[in-house]
Amino acid sequence: MGNQFRNLIHTILKQLLLIFICSFVSFAQSSDNNIPKYLSSFDLSEVKLLDGPFNKAMQLNKDYLLQIDPDRLLSWFYKEAGLSPKAEAYRGWERETIAGHSLGHYLSACAMTYASTQDERLKEKVNYILNELEVCQKKNGNGFVAAFPNGQKVFDEIEKGEIRSKGFDLNGIWVPWYTLHKQIAGLLDAYHYCNNPKGLEISVKLADWAVNITRDLNEEQFQKMLDCEHGGMNEVLAELYYLTENESYLVLSKKFHHKAVLDPLTNKEDKLKGLHSNTQIPKIIGLARRYELTQNVKDKTAAEFFWDAMVHHHSYVIGGNSENEYLSDPDKLSDKIGYSTCETCNTYNMLKLTKHLFKWNPTTDYADYYERALYNHILASQQPDSGMFCYFLPLKPGGYKTYSDKFNSFWCCVGSGMENHSKYGESIYFHSDDELWINLFIASELNWKEKNFKLKQETRFPDSDEMKFTIECQSPQDLSINLRYPAWAKNGIDIRINGEKQNINLQAGNFIRLMRTWNNGDVIEVKIPMSLRLESMPDNQNRVAVCYGPLVLAGDLGPEDDPKASESIYVPVFINENKTVDEWIKPVDGKVNHFTSVNVGKPRDITLKPFYLMHNRRYSVYWDIFTKEQWGKKENEYLAEVEYQNKLEKITVDFIQPGEMQPERDHNMKGENTEAGMGMERKWREAYHGGWFSFDMSVKTDEELSLVCTYWGGDSGRRTFDILVDNSLIATQSLQKNNPDKYFDVTYKLPRELTRDKEKITVKFQAHPDNLAGGVFGIRLVKEQK
Repeated sequence: MGNQFRNLIHTILKQLLLIFICSFVSFAQSSDNNIPKYLSSFDLSEVKLLDGPFNKAMQLNKDYLLQIDPDRLLSWFYKEAGLSPKAEAYRGWERETIAGHSLGHYLSACAMTYASTQDERLKEKVNYILNELEVCQKKNGNGFVAAFPNGQKVFDEIEKGEIRSKGFDLNGIWVPWYTLHKQIAGLLDAYHYCNNPKGLEISVKLADWAVNITRDLNEEQFQKMLDCEHGGMNEVLAELYYLTENESYLVLSKKFHHKAVLDPLTNKEDKLKGLHSNTQIPKIIGLARRYELTQNVKDKTAAEFFWDAMVHHHSYVIGGNSENEYLSDPDKLSDKIGYSTCETCNTYNMLKLTKHLFKWNPTTDYADYYERALYNHILASQQPDSGMFCYFLPLKPGGYKTYSDKFNSFWCCVGSGMENHSKYGESIYFHSDDELWINLFIASELNWKEKNFKLKQETRFPDSDEMKFTIECQSPQDLSINLRYPAWAKNGIDIRINGEKQNINLQAGNFIRLMRTWNNGDVIEVKIPMSLRLESMPDNQNRVAVCYGPLVLAGDLGPEDDPKASESIYVPVFINENKTVDEWIKPVDGKVNHFTSVNVGKPRDITLKPFYLMHNRRYSVYWDIFTKEQWGKKENEYLAEVEYQNKLEKITVDFIQPGEMQPERDHNMKGENTEAGMGMERKWREAYHGGWFSFDMSVKTDEELSLVCTYWGGDSGRRTFDILVDNSLIATQSLQKNNPDKYFDVTYKLPRELTRDKEKITVKFQAHPDNLAGGVFGIRLVKEQK
């Protein structure tokens, strides 16, 4: 009996242990496969913009979208499919080998604006384009559909492993994967916002084609291919995996993993110096989307580290980044404020990345950056009359904004610009199952359909510091409303619910949680006083920007054609004896958010207003501040440098920065055995093994010209090369430590017969046998000084 009892107990214990082990294994498996729940954004159709600057910008952009002829964007799609185009292609980049990128952006912009406005004309344009792309894709017969010339031929070469990859050129085509990324993104937006299944069907066939033509590439070949800009192919492939559950798309997304850039970020190493900014950001967005689907912690680490590095160490006060499209050393920005700062595409993509990261971890650091960049870069990049777009947001003191042409530009920033002003409703509000986040103070109406809960936000922000939120619900709702208390709100916040003042114990830079049962008609009134502050450059505490709440203020210096712009001190300096900013910058009576400096400007005081309102005027965002003693010591040196730069700008006929993508394309760069890089804070180009490179330069003047080339004084070795203009030798140059540890310029006077009656010349650098040509760090054509 005793043995039987012991055996019974033993059997029961074994069964219990087995149940426990199975339960543990089951729990572990469930835990590993359970994707965490993040915040969700509302669909654009659930957020209606009310009167205000963002609704105005969206309506202006919508008018432009309606003016565009889809057949002109489709023109080269027809041609490359062997069909007759229905209309002539647009000019600008749509006549280059990047043709088709605009159509992808246009699809996204029309689809998102349709969701925001319910204007059926936009949906009709989307549906028409999808029908025509379907025809082109069927004609191609293999799933491929694109507009760039000789696309099928080039990808046939790539499929065979014949890869000739440069930063922006793949087998002779300008960034083909980048363009295909834009197309697929546009198709998926059409599928999502316009509920047209063809958007997904065409994308799937194009993705299947991509899987097939890259199937046999080994890792070395794939990584070589990725040296050419490829947009966010990893992102759209991950999204297709999510929509279709086809594992082959996830596998290909993981192959589009550019190790040279992404591996250091995974290790939390900032090796961004010298990289083209907008080439990198879409790769990180792809990592963020893939992390949400696979929980690969390395992808998350890289995305979060990259965002922190870009926002806190590579960005200017307006939230944008890059000079001449490239990144430099972290926290080294004060001498990099020219006409080509802050490419708009960069910020378009940084906001997409920020949206992902906020969903994972809803902090005001992410939300405050989003607000800063939205007001001071995105909204500031649209011309308020024509609706046209800025490629760069110049931060050069005394500079001004330039805009695209409606039908003859079609730059990358025209494409992203179409999208920027179509989706202002996407990040005002976020939600979880039982919580609502209010991120942005933009007049709008939210319709949370799942909960039968509506919220109306009435505000004139940033012209007013007050917001009113009115709740409409069919039955009482137990809900937490999380309201952003921005870090810039140094003078506190006032919140009243149905007139009753709330006790707020949090510091600025937090979300305030308002948790209660909400009833129909409840009203939340919020007041967030704005105040002035200075934000300095990280590497120069005396070069500052003036901010008011979330707004960056720009000083109005005069019209674009101001004859005084060439004066040695056109942009004032501020002489300030350690006064606080509100002691020497005062509000302008009767003008909201306008200020004036008081008795500190030399040679004059100036009026400041929000940067997003500054158009068709010369301005400055950054200012140099001195004490009287400092100015007394620095005045002559400072004025001499300013005068030199002004004089150089005045006599310059054309300038090219070698090694930078867009300037080189604009100047028709050609060459053999040539490469570019970055050193000593500047880009360069050189030729090796007797190679050469050339540029076309404008000479639209009858005056005598000289060619000024910039070299690094420490270069030496076998560096002897000829400089030719239209195949005529003008000089032979040797670099033998000519000026150690410094840049130096060499001026070559051009014979008049080489430039007379010409609009352009070709400048060629030809290395001698077994020698290098360059590096060349700058090429400038200047008028002879009288």
